[in-house]
Amino acid sequence: MIAFDAGTTGFMLLATSLVMLMTPGLAFFYGGLAGKRNILGIMIQSFVSMGITTVMWYICGYSLCFSGNELGGLVGDLHKAFMNGVNLNSAFSGNPKIPEFVFFAYQMMFAIITPALITGAFINRVSFKSYLIFLVVWQLFVYYPFAHMVWGNGLLYQWGVRDFAGGIVVHATAGFAALASVIYVGKRKDTVSPPNSIPLIAIGTGLLWFGWYGFNAGSELDVDAITAQAFINTDVAASFAAVTWLIIEWTLIKKPKLVGLLTGAVAGLATITPAAGYVSLNSAVIIGITSGVVCYLAVHFKNKRGWDDALDVWGVHGVGGCLGTILLGVFAVKTVNATGDNGLLFGGTTFFIHEAVAVIAACIYAFVFTYFMLYIINFFTKVKVGEATETMGLDDAIHGEHAYDTGVF
Repeated sequence: MIAFDAGTTGFMLLATSLVMLMTPGLAFFYGGLAGKRNILGIMIQSFVSMGITTVMWYICGYSLCFSGNELGGLVGDLHKAFMNGVNLNSAFSGNPKIPEFVFFAYQMMFAIITPALITGAFINRVSFKSYLIFLVVWQLFVYYPFAHMVWGNGLLYQWGVRDFAGGIVVHATAGFAALASVIYVGKRKDTVSPPNSIPLIAIGTGLLWFGWYGFNAGSELDVDAITAQAFINTDVAASFAAVTWLIIEWTLIKKPKLVGLLTGAVAGLATITPAAGYVSLNSAVIIGITSGVVCYLAVHFKNKRGWDDALDVWGVHGVGGCLGTILLGVFAVKTVNATGDNGLLFGGTTFFIHEAVAVIAACIYAFVFTYFMLYIINFFTKVKVGEATETMGLDDAIHGEHAYDTGVF
């Protein structure tokens, strides 16, 4: 049996556990933001991804992302379907110090949370049955190809595109898929639906922030100086974005809002994600501040346009992922990470163009595919719930459960 490096393997298992924790954290975050009749309806959409995505990842997902190079580098092959050929002695080719099983598990956690991010946009409007179909098809045709193209030595990676932990693969694709979903299903009947539990939002944010250290620092797939750089960049960008959002909101509406502070932190986390291991600490500060401003303005723009993205998935994750990828093209420097490239500030005009083109293409594809996928799904099962179901709330009408005890009868 191969003697893998115990320290690196242990760290990656910890990072995997942290990323796993982000999906329950997301469920709490969205559950707190939801109206009281739709808490469980939104939470189950995150938790069910943990089950179904794991099944898909074992059957074909891992192989399609990280085995071979088919269709000109658009997707992998099926040589590792059902984990064929992978055993206790299989080393991860990108870092032979860890078992391939660890890399399999780590990347699986990214696949789990990405489609779950989308659900905050169409809260209390989409049937559970149609969401399950959406969950499977969207991963097959959006997440798997982009994970392969960027992280699986596919087309975009070979073109020179870099994405440290998921600005393109996770946040941009999910954010613009969310926008397409909102436009397809239309507005809620009751758009004035305040959060049912701000403490629950705070718990969810704390879990997301904590898990994000595994999300970003773990993406180095090793334990070295770049791991530490990604870790501290993550915290700093989130903190500066949170404070920036707080100041803007406090200035404009004259009250310091906890939900605004928490939303700003998540925006900063999403924005630093593609750049975390490629930029300096000073650049992370700028990225955080820029994120707080731009994502706040994106949410304001969304509201003016009348897009009923209930939990601001597009404004926070979609815009944050795009912004972070473009700023990676500006601030990246090889003195931080030699496997990256120099950004626009350091003479890397071509790299900047590649980053910008890649993220724009990803957004367009995710938006168009998601819209037409929902259109097709609707032929098999209604995507949008009926007015009576929406009025009653998905918790009761679909799931037959309630988040809180309504008293003894």
